[in-house]
Amino acid sequence: MIRVFFSFLGSLFPAILCNVPRRNILLAGFAGMLGMLIKDQFSLLYPDAALASVFLGSSAVAVYSEIMARLRKTPATIFSIPGIFPLVPGVDAYHTIQLLAEQNYTEAMAYGVSTAAKASLIAFGILIVSAVFKKINKLHKK
Repeated sequence: MIRVFFSFLGSLFPAILCNVPRRNILLAGFAGMLGMLIKDQFSLLYPDAALASVFLGSSAVAVYSEIMARLRKTPATIFSIPGIFPLVPGVDAYHTIQLLAEQNYTEAMAYGVSTAAKASLIAFGILIVSAVFKKINKLHKK
């Protein structure tokens, strides 16, 4: 539960740094909290599915961002950018660089691939949800 609280803060402070309007700052914090909650709960259910949990967490952030964007009449990026901060694989990237400095190339490669895969899945989750919402908007306007 403490991770969820810190993920809220981990989204709240980047929202402040990115000059998110005051009325949306707490909602941007909730985006990160939701993404981390989904990721952690899926990781508990399926411990070997780390990549799927990151994808689902980022997809949850994207869905939340698209819904809040329509409700608050703001761009979805106001919620999605701060919302993905807790999901970014910074620790894996750090371990990759550390292992490269120690010349442990085999483990560094494993961490590097994991980092790239997680970062790609974050982007892919947001891309898929955004495309679905745009398609729904086009169908709704016709």
